[in-house]
Amino acid sequence: MKTPPHRTADRHAGAARRRGVAALALLAFLCSSVPARAEALQVLHWWTSAGERRAADVLVARLAQEGVEWRDAAIAGGAGVGAGKVLKSRVLAGKSPEVMQLIGYTLGEWSDLGLLLQLDSVAASNNWRATMYPTVWGLLQNRGHTMGVPAGIHRINTLFYNRKIFQRLGLAVPRSWSDFERVAGKLRQAGITPLAQSSEAWQVATLFETLVLAESGPAYYRALFVDKKAEAYADPRLRHALQRLRSLKQWMGTPLREQGWPEMARQVGDGEVAMYIMGDWVKGELNAWGRATDEAFGCAAAPDTGDYHLYSIDTLAMFASDYTHQGAQEKLAQVVASLPVQLEYSQVKGSIPALRQADLSRLDSCARASAQAFARGAAFQAPSLVHRMATDETSKDAIIAEVHRYFLDETISAADAQRRIGSMLQALNKKGRDHVTQNPRR
Repeated sequence: MKTPPHRTADRHAGAARRRGVAALALLAFLCSSVPARAEALQVLHWWTSAGERRAADVLVARLAQEGVEWRDAAIAGGAGVGAGKVLKSRVLAGKSPEVMQLIGYTLGEWSDLGLLLQLDSVAASNNWRATMYPTVWGLLQNRGHTMGVPAGIHRINTLFYNRKIFQRLGLAVPRSWSDFERVAGKLRQAGITPLAQSSEAWQVATLFETLVLAESGPAYYRALFVDKKAEAYADPRLRHALQRLRSLKQWMGTPLREQGWPEMARQVGDGEVAMYIMGDWVKGELNAWGRATDEAFGCAAAPDTGDYHLYSIDTLAMFASDYTHQGAQEKLAQVVASLPVQLEYSQVKGSIPALRQADLSRLDSCARASAQAFARGAAFQAPSLVHRMATDETSKDAIIAEVHRYFLDETISAADAQRRIGSMLQALNKKGRDHVTQNPRR
């Protein structure tokens, strides 16, 4: 007896449905067995030295675990000068990176252009306002929105010294500039160059801003570089800092050459030079070369700045573009700001975490001293001029150029340099006020 045609069709349809369900089940199994392809984000930054590269690799590895691929776009150059130029050219060409290292005032300047992704939801869900230091949280804010994620806090006013040299000569670490002069004299008598220094403009200015802090403390420092008050530029303390900058040349190697900061760090690590004043990223560099903190070298606050913290904060910002990468960008922000990553990054980079609840026992002596100084609050903190924490790019560049010129040209007096710096800043301030007045959109 033949099967009715309609039953045959039903049987074939049921078999087809079963094959379809089986195929879907197989596809689901295969998809669950193969890891999802990581979403790629290009990151433009200037972490290119050995220590900086190791710290960046911490972030690369942590992000990979969360399904985000870090595509490196590293631009060499101290203080991010080269990276800033590359970023501007890329934005103008319509080829913005998804992520960029932006710090201090530059974060606000790019935010004002409306090009950056707001990270309000990430900040709120992870309670950044309560867990981060108030100074850090404030730097991330622009017009009521959170515009970046901090990776770590650096202390600029750091003195590095070769421990073997100090132990061999029975020298105490200088806590004041009078101590420094005595120590430097003994080092010179022993045939050792006391102080490493490059003639590179930003490195000269980094030493200078540390001297201003030592001369005056944070209140005057802020009046000078943040508020740019006319009376601050006429104050004798500025001239004294300029005079000390020049007097320190007697303790530096001759002739002075323009060399990168890793080379200066190497000279201290190798014992060619006894001391170096620079940001605590030097510690990360020396560690990367196998030189252990508190064994091969030590670090302390620069003379007469023991209670103060001259800071720079590593920060990453996200370019909005068409928002197609928003999910991965927010994931990056969440990962970088998490406590385990903050600790691991700082242990490698030389910085301290931006989170107040970080376990200081997991940090070395240099980092603990930095954290304790920063935790004292705004009255003991000073934003680095050189590293974009204190003022706009134009004012920063003008001051650095004049300080560098004075440092190299012995015919320029400290009084002349002081007058020129004050005149430049007054002119720039007037130009800024005129621009605001004439621009109807502001």
